[in-house]
Amino acid sequence: MLEEKKDLYLLDAYALIFRAYYAFIRNPRINSKGMNTSAIFGFTNSLLEILTKENPSHIAVVFDPSGPTFRHEEYPEYKANRDATPEDIKLSVPYIKQFIEAMNIPVIVKDGYEADDVIGTLSNKASQAGYTTYMVTPDKDYAQLVKDNVIMYKPRSKGGGIDKWGVEEVKEKFEIDNPLQVIDILALWGDTADNIPGCPGVGEKRAKDLIKAYGSINGIYDHIDELKGKQKENMINFREQVELSYRLATIRLDVPVELDANALKKEKPNMQAINQLFDELEFKNLAGRINQLYGTTPVQGDLFGMAAPSVEEVVETSFGNRQTIKDVIHHYYLVDNEHKLASLRAELSTKKQFCFDTETTSVHAMEAELVGMSFAWKANEAYYVPVMINGKVDNDLIESFKSIFEDKKIIKIGQNLKYDMLILKNYSIDVKGPYFDTMVAHHLLYPGLKNGMDFMAETYLNYTPVAYEAVVGPKGKQQKNMRDMAPENVLDYAAEDADITWQLAMKFQEELKGSAVEKLFNDIEMPLIEVLANMEFVGVKLDAEALKDFAEKLREQIIDLEKTIEELAGMSFNIASPKQVGEVLFEHLKIDEKAKKTKSGQYSTNEETLQKLKDRHEIIPAILEYRGLVKLLNTYVEALPKLINEKTGKIHTSYSQATVVTGRLSSNNPNLQNIPIRDENGKEIRKAFTASDTEHVFLSADYSQVELRLMAHFSGDEHLIDAFNRGEDIHAATAAKIFKVPLEEVTADMRRKAKTANFGIIYGISAFGLAERLTISRKEAKEIIDGYFESFPGVKEFMDGSIAKARENNYVETLYGRKRNLSDINSRNGVVRGMAERNAINAPIQGTAADIIKQAMVNIQRRFETEKIASKMILQVHDELNFDVLKSEEEKVKAIVKEEMEQAIKLSVPFDVDMGVGVNWLEAH
Repeated sequence: MLEEKKDLYLLDAYALIFRAYYAFIRNPRINSKGMNTSAIFGFTNSLLEILTKENPSHIAVVFDPSGPTFRHEEYPEYKANRDATPEDIKLSVPYIKQFIEAMNIPVIVKDGYEADDVIGTLSNKASQAGYTTYMVTPDKDYAQLVKDNVIMYKPRSKGGGIDKWGVEEVKEKFEIDNPLQVIDILALWGDTADNIPGCPGVGEKRAKDLIKAYGSINGIYDHIDELKGKQKENMINFREQVELSYRLATIRLDVPVELDANALKKEKPNMQAINQLFDELEFKNLAGRINQLYGTTPVQGDLFGMAAPSVEEVVETSFGNRQTIKDVIHHYYLVDNEHKLASLRAELSTKKQFCFDTETTSVHAMEAELVGMSFAWKANEAYYVPVMINGKVDNDLIESFKSIFEDKKIIKIGQNLKYDMLILKNYSIDVKGPYFDTMVAHHLLYPGLKNGMDFMAETYLNYTPVAYEAVVGPKGKQQKNMRDMAPENVLDYAAEDADITWQLAMKFQEELKGSAVEKLFNDIEMPLIEVLANMEFVGVKLDAEALKDFAEKLREQIIDLEKTIEELAGMSFNIASPKQVGEVLFEHLKIDEKAKKTKSGQYSTNEETLQKLKDRHEIIPAILEYRGLVKLLNTYVEALPKLINEKTGKIHTSYSQATVVTGRLSSNNPNLQNIPIRDENGKEIRKAFTASDTEHVFLSADYSQVELRLMAHFSGDEHLIDAFNRGEDIHAATAAKIFKVPLEEVTADMRRKAKTANFGIIYGISAFGLAERLTISRKEAKEIIDGYFESFPGVKEFMDGSIAKARENNYVETLYGRKRNLSDINSRNGVVRGMAERNAINAPIQGTAADIIKQAMVNIQRRFETEKIASKMILQVHDELNFDVLKSEEEKVKAIVKEEMEQAIKLSVPFDVDMGVGVNWLEAH
């Protein structure tokens, strides 16, 4: 006699619902009634996958209750920072519950307890009753519950199959001896999603290391003197917070819920109810899957009967595996002799377009050596050319491809093409356009989504590429470098990169045709790649000695300030500790009896809080100044010289076209977009950026009030347009209008208030926000805003119109067609909706400003090339362009730059460009 199967599957409902919803966020499933059915369809698919593949004997779906739980009672801020649940999920949950009921699967909810506590309790009881329990959830917290017959059934984060975590898997994943130690790790690490604070300064790795060393939270505190520095200080100062986090992270096993095995038995579904529901939701094929699964007879009216699910329906949310290199017939060739090389070069030279990719020794293009190049021009076929033999680069081999890369008749395709272009620039090859960058194309077509090749391959091709770690080994000290690998071991990884990028390019080329962003992509973003590559390659000179001297001055100022602050406090304390600062300000000096506390229980001493209190006591401006100097020293003055390239003696920042949804360029390593300029100390940093030598000068060209001018154009407000066209001081003109006085009677204070209003209006500033910024009453702030809209009615009409358009379309556009998706514009959550409304006003303006300066950069570069200008564009910072200019070309360069920036686009108001020249950035700006 066969033993009765005893396995219980407990589904964490909301975790699976959210996962399903976000799997379709790029392309939601909308039925003919306009309903977003993504979450329902995704959850349904997931449940059917479990029933089909695992055939459980017992099953239940567990939901969180609608009200607060015991964790909220202990810690009111629990989950407080979570975004509002998307409206589409709220509307989907009743349908999901209706489906579960029709499937005759129990739904379990317990007031005051979360789903994980209910699942924890039931799995514990089922374990004792001889069941093997599978906890179906992507939530890592459940790992603490795992034991011999309690297993995590964990969907992988990107939808590619499932992982089953038993005891050994949990021990390996968390580097622990016992799954219960997961609680200790979570208590230290914290959880931003649930707002569990953890211990400051402790991330995942450090938490694992501490628990590996000491076994538990208690073990750490038993050996606290073995810790050092900031880590020890934080563990001591935040002990209560860590212990609270431990309690919050612990899944309860004593929820008052009974294990009724008979009620949890898998039953046959109510097909009539399912057909009615699926008919309403317009799920065409799913009823057939259920009929097939249970061997039921299709109900009359089920037109699709036994039909199998379509690929489109299952690919995004099923637990089934995506394809990998093992599943696809492919032809990848190692090109490692002269005959094969000649054949490849001949083939490439005849193509209208090809894709290429480089394998290198570093992610930093200016420091990397080339290891190999891969090429593709049809799907599932690619070629890999190793160029490094026994650790030495074959420059002649690379040179043999020069004419192909520099052929202007061939379109060059790549993923993050600028990186590969920079690599080849280091070998005297200038890759010439036209270009097609899949990363930038995706950024324009699907703004706000990830742009990595792996994500795009999984999302659009249902394909998981070979992982880098599969070639060089797992991260850590033992990981190898590409230069260490035999070419045959790199072949699949490298060739696949080119192949997959080619396939993505074919898809995106079709999608771009006729789209609103086709012209922006072809005329601005693609030519800009070459401009940015040139800028990054040239770099900018930095006076390291000047920064070294400045660092000494800053340290002296910081020491003096520390003494002043301690004198004002009347006691010694650690000024770098927000906790101690809060205690000094609010307990010792009693500056504010109603001082707010953070979610971790200590006093709030962030900049916003202290700025509001700066007039209460002279210690506060001193603390703010201290923090500013420390940040300046650490972030810029000491950090920048370390980034000077040893070979070039310059700094080479890296610009990204596919990071910021508004279209602005971002820069990193270093980030030059945030260099402070307002105070004297900040200006010293710009002073260190210099012309390349005594034969050159530093030229800065800055758009004047570009966003205000765009507001005038977008709004069509005649008063604003007239003021710009007459060349008036726009802030004085605004003040005259608002305060109803002649232009000549505008005071400095009036102009200051008008200037703040001018810039604040673009960002949808409220009376409360304006009052705080100007340190005036809310009544006066409201009068200023009312006066502004009365003076410039077109602005108010534009703002209202932008919000209305966004509500209708769920997005806004720049003048160039760049989209900013605003899915929360119709949210019932006021905070979420308000943010989307502000973006509806600002995004078209800020995005257009970003597109305009990019257009100017492309046009300037073309003029430089046409007129054989030797001077170089070296930096872009928001609305400003900077150049390293040969003294003999100064007047010519100034004329070109001014003309191209001011004529980049024709609007109803003129552009004005401020220009300056000096030996360094500060002098020029």
